[in-house]
Amino acid sequence: MTEMAEPAQRFIIITGASAGIGRALALAYAQPGMTLGLIGRNESRLQACADACCAKGATVITGLLDVRNAQAMQAWLEAFDENHPIDLLIVNAGVASTLASVDDWEARERTATIVDTNFYGAMHAALPVIDRMRTRGHGQIALISSIAALRGMAISPAYCASKAALKAWGDSVRPILARDGIRVSVVLPGFVKTAMSDVFPGDKPFLWSADKAAQHIQRKLKAGRAEIAFPTLPAFGMRLLPLLPAAIADAILDGLSYLPREER
Repeated sequence: MTEMAEPAQRFIIITGASAGIGRALALAYAQPGMTLGLIGRNESRLQACADACCAKGATVITGLLDVRNAQAMQAWLEAFDENHPIDLLIVNAGVASTLASVDDWEARERTATIVDTNFYGAMHAALPVIDRMRTRGHGQIALISSIAALRGMAISPAYCASKAALKAWGDSVRPILARDGIRVSVVLPGFVKTAMSDVFPGDKPFLWSADKAAQHIQRKLKAGRAEIAFPTLPAFGMRLLPLLPAAIADAILDGLSYLPREER
């Protein structure tokens, strides 16, 4: 019996589309017949991304939104979905925080900003869309987490915690939503050349360009991969660290210069 092909994805939402991986993903998906909903906070960068996508033939609708604003996110997403039933939601918006020195610390406000954006902001995007996808009985959600979700690093505690929470949530809902015809993919990038990675003070092994990362994510999402971790070697190494005694894993990470060199 021949397996029926899935309908082509024509309506795609990308949060955090004004820069980095989000912008690269928007350009990767932009083509004639595609309607992109691009969400970001920086108006000029978001418009520049929209213009570039339009130049490739896509129809673009922008949302100048902060993902931490749950009500604004829900209203915009539901309005978009009314006219353009969302096939794929890429939950990408995020912020990073790294300790500037061994004497630095993430105070309550700084930690709250990271968690509110990276985890709660992701929920503000995913939950309204999931409700509507469940009604239709199909759809796909991609959650952009990080290989930092696999093992916390001392250099970025709030970031690692927020990305680990996002991964755990995605893993939890994936089998449940599969019953409703919704595929959930958790994406675990390593170092990608973006403004976010530029502020990271340690080494950046196996650094990928944003375009390379976007094309890889696009291929794996099309294949329906539940988890997309890259590059292969760093992802494998991060999976091994939790299997080691904590003291040994800590020593390995400390030896990889994940604190500024001048502080060593």
